[in-house]
This record gives sequence, structure tokens and C-alpha cells, in this order.
Amino acid sequence: MISGFSAMYAGILTSIALSTSIRFASAVPVTDVAPSTSSPLPLIIWHGLGDNYEADGLNATAELAQQTNPGTYVYIIRLAESAGDDRKATFFGNLTNQVAQVCEDLAAHPILSKATAVNGLGFSQGGQFLRAYVERCNLPPVRNLVTFGSQHNGIARFQGCNPTDWLCKTAGNLLAANTWSGFSQSTLVPAQYYRNTEDLDNYLEYSNFLADINNERDVKNKTYKDNLSKLKKFVMYVFDEDETVVPKESGWFAEVNATTHEVTPLRHRTIYKEDWIGLKELDRRGGLVFKQIPGKHMRFTDKTLKKAFTEYFSPENSLPDIKDEFDVEEEWVVVGHDSEDQSAAIWKDL
Repeated sequence: MISGFSAMYAGILTSIALSTSIRFASAVPVTDVAPSTSSPLPLIIWHGLGDNYEADGLNATAELAQQTNPGTYVYIIRLAESAGDDRKATFFGNLTNQVAQVCEDLAAHPILSKATAVNGLGFSQGGQFLRAYVERCNLPPVRNLVTFGSQHNGIARFQGCNPTDWLCKTAGNLLAANTWSGFSQSTLVPAQYYRNTEDLDNYLEYSNFLADINNERDVKNKTYKDNLSKLKKFVMYVFDEDETVVPKESGWFAEVNATTHEVTPLRHRTIYKEDWIGLKELDRRGGLVFKQIPGKHMRFTDKTLKKAFTEYFSPENSLPDIKDEFDVEEEWVVVGHDSEDQSAAIWKDL
């Protein structure tokens, strides 16, 4: 019941409002050396739900990117100055405003604004947020976009929270009240990429974020298609045992019927056939890449990451041949919020 959480979430929303009134750089440099013309492109990283820019896993990812491609200038996108407020912003906030803020900050950044291009790495919901950056502004332009376990075609179910995660549980209770209310669609982040095939009318009418960036409404935004189709590579990794993202095939833009569970692959969907956002053009040029890796949501080895960094983030003239198969190794949790012993990334029916 929402009333039982009113005092709790009122303080959260006040904190968010105060933090978003402060101007700050939305990306944190991991190295202070500007890239030269012979260096790899800068790398921007957008993390997932319940994570924050100071998380150990994210910093380990940045270090691995630099080890794999020496000279890489790495930025971890953040939406608040403190790690705590950055985590809150993954649950609460207007995605339209958040993406616009990142667009403005990166375009004005003293180093990134001078880059001819950057590479993008999105974890979980950070993947579709980076795609929105490409579609809506793309300055500096993204050359290769790589996403892991993202929800490009939305989520059809909210999943449960860790019993001790009060922030997640507060958001979950608010979500359960009314996904399509003005409050939910302007304040609760996961509600803004919720998409159920049995409720598409409400989705198309009220969705604040996903219906727009997927160009699903009658009036199409040509800029979205033009910008996304300019990517050299758009690489989408899906975890074969993912139970956090429902349906997991959303990471490949597939449509999954909520009743029959029938999967319609991207290339059989209207969004591809009519090329609403440029995916068909990307595919025609060999730029659309579908990858499946073993494991649960956001659980993979450093070898998998290094392979991706080598194949897609190396300097253009020195890309090695990479085998398709993945070796089984010990699990390496990259994004803290998605490990099994912490809060789930998205909530289930409450």
C-alpha cells in the first residue's frame, strides 16, 4: 500500500530534486590523459539499475578496458555527485531529462567534446539509455555501441527486491499502484521502459521513454533513425540464463507474446521491416551484431569482457580476428546490483 511508504519516498524525491538542481559533469574520468590520434577512442559507460559510478565492478571494468587497449580514456556516466544519489537516480527520475542532461554534459566536456568519436558500453538499463543518447543527440558521436543484458524492447514484468533494500521496495510499491500514471512515467525509471504485449494501447499512449526511442508511435522521428544507423557496430549481448530481464530476448529487440510466449525475432518485426530506428540499415551494412553468452543477468567473466573490448573497442586499424565461442570460466560479477545476493534489477508483480 502506497500510504505506508509516503514518508519514506517523500524524502527520496526531495533529495533527488535537490541533487538534480546542481550542475556537474555526468561522466567521471578514470584517466586524466587525453587521447591522441593513435589512441583508442574514448569509452563512455552507463551503468544499470541500483548501481553507482563508484562501484568496484565498474572501476574494474574501466581498468580492464585500459589494460586491453592501452591509452583508452574511460568515463563512467553519473547522474549525481554522490554515489548514493547516483544510485537513487537509477530508480527515480525522468528519463527524458536524464538523457538530455548527459547529452549536454558530454557535449560540453573539455576532452570528449573534442573527440572525433567515442565508443559506448551499456550495462542492463544503461544500454537503452546510451542508445537514446545516440538517437537524440550523439555529440560526441558513438562509433561502436555494445550493450549487455539490456531491455531494448522493454520489460513485461517487474521482479522482486532484496528484503533489506528499502529504496528498491519503495519504488516497487509505487510501481504496483499504477504503471501508466503521470507520476510513474515521469518519476519511476523502470516504468518508463515497461512494455507488455497485452497492454500496448496504454503503452503507446503513456510511455514516457521507450515508445519514443523505439519510434513506435504514428509520427516517426527521422533523427533517431539517421543517428542510430550511423553506428559502425551495434552489438547486443544476451545472457542465456537471464531471469532478471523478462523477457530476456528484449536485449535483441525481439517481441515475446505475454500469453503464448511465442518469440518474434527482430528481423520479422515491423520496427525492422519499416526501419523505424535504422536497425535494418545497420544490418544491411553488417553493423548489427547479436551475441549470446552463458550465465545469469550481468554475470560473466573478465575474458568475455576483454574479448568484447578487443573486438569492438580496439583502434580501427588493428582489430584482431575473434573466435565466436566462449570459454567457461569462473563467474566475475561486474555490476553489483545484479548479483544474486543483492537487489534485483527490476521488480516483479507485487
